Amino acid sequence: MTRIWNRSLTARFVAVVLLALAVSQGISFLLFTDEIGGALVRAAKTEFLSRTASVAQLLETTPPAVQQDILQASGTSYTRFWVSPSFPGDVDSWRQEAKRRLAEPLPALANLTGTEPATREPSSPASMPAPQAASVAGTAVTTPNGGPDAGWIDLPAHAWPLSRPAKFMYWGESYAMGLAVQLKDGSWLNSAIAKKMVNSMLTARSLISLAVTAVILSLCAAFIARTMTKPMRRLAAAAEALGRGESVPPLCEKGPDDIRHTAVAFNLMQSRLQRFVEDRTRMLAAIGHDLRTPITSLRLRAEFVADDETREKMLGTLDELRAMTEATLAFSREQAAEEPTRNVDLTALVGSLCDDLVELGHDITCAEAQQISYRCRPDALKRAIRNLVENAVRYGERAHVFLRVTPQAIEIVVEDEGPGISADALEKVFEPFFRLEHSRNRETGGIGLGLSISRNMVRQHGGDILLANTARGLRATISLPPTSPATAAAAEPKRAVRSRRRVGRPIGATGRTPAA
Repeated sequence: MTRIWNRSLTARFVAVVLLALAVSQGISFLLFTDEIGGALVRAAKTEFLSRTASVAQLLETTPPAVQQDILQASGTSYTRFWVSPSFPGDVDSWRQEAKRRLAEPLPALANLTGTEPATREPSSPASMPAPQAASVAGTAVTTPNGGPDAGWIDLPAHAWPLSRPAKFMYWGESYAMGLAVQLKDGSWLNSAIAKKMVNSMLTARSLISLAVTAVILSLCAAFIARTMTKPMRRLAAAAEALGRGESVPPLCEKGPDDIRHTAVAFNLMQSRLQRFVEDRTRMLAAIGHDLRTPITSLRLRAEFVADDETREKMLGTLDELRAMTEATLAFSREQAAEEPTRNVDLTALVGSLCDDLVELGHDITCAEAQQISYRCRPDALKRAIRNLVENAVRYGERAHVFLRVTPQAIEIVVEDEGPGISADALEKVFEPFFRLEHSRNRETGGIGLGLSISRNMVRQHGGDILLANTARGLRATISLPPTSPATAAAAEPKRAVRSRRRVGRPIGATGRTPAA
């Protein structure tokens, strides 16, 4: 759950909406529970008084012979009626009589089941002891005159349907009420009710309604969150592609102001970066091109120097200067070239490169690896790998190449068996025109742009090149960001060696100097 919360804005949005719904429903429950309970009691009391008044009027207009049948027919599962010759002043005796009559089954039920009238009805709250009835019926109702056991209270004529006073009481530990009213013949009609009141908002219907509301709000929140995050996902994908050196079309500048301003800022940043790179490339090309003319002029003049030794030194320096100029022009052409990005089999690309170099006589071993699909500019990446492998063969006599996949990166590792590089020069060798061999002799090293160009190409793919000394030589690691989670989670390929070895004549000297 924590992982989903940290990774998904939609989950957070839905959770906040559901939390707000739960809090609002909880506050409503606390505010209206007592009010709903009171309303239920008032409704039950109104119905009880009205029913008793109707029974009283019916008894006064019918012959005495049918009055007992009327009393039994008027009873319900929670209401009973009976007539006493005098006012039931003894409250305790009246309560016991009410409990006994509520415990009796209705006449129709008795006839169907053959049950004796005195048999207690288990489902009736009044048939239970007072504490148990309280747990079934709910919270006791307190009258203005005191608690549930306050006794009879006067019920004025204007407080109920009949135009005569009556006596009323709350009794027992439940929503139980009693009423006694004098009939015209002097007898008293008694009525008792013990009805279980569900004083709660958490009914089955309310819970279903709450669940439906939560589902609808969750769907709406998820839709809104995904609509809000869709432009952000496009922006993240465009930023990732731009960081890998791909040509990204401008983002659509529409939507809410915050999203639109973000898209505008990204498009401006992209155009400024492209102008900066283009201006730098044009400047390098212009400098390299403009240096050709004076170098050619100086070479012609050097040919007329009489002293042979001085002339050879001047010509050598001019040749080195011309080579550096040509390397600068080649570097600028590499920058200006817009190679399209496409998916390639990275394992096959490295394997074919090693095969080509083996055919040229280099001593190279390449480890077997699983297929790795990668989105890149294959020619640029191939040149960067080739520079590292040729350096390993030139200064370490042989190269060992393998690929490995980690959750964070795809790594192309090139190891050699040379003397290595001092720790303070591991980063300096990537600087343009830097060489460990300071004689500037092209026979023992290149111009000093090879590693700089390689790192620049790898960084355009969002990766980097790192050098490290090992027990047997130098290790160069090209670290590339995974293009998809599936690629990043792939298992590390096997390191079983597939022979690509062809021992040939070593190229160059054994001293380590970066190649051009």
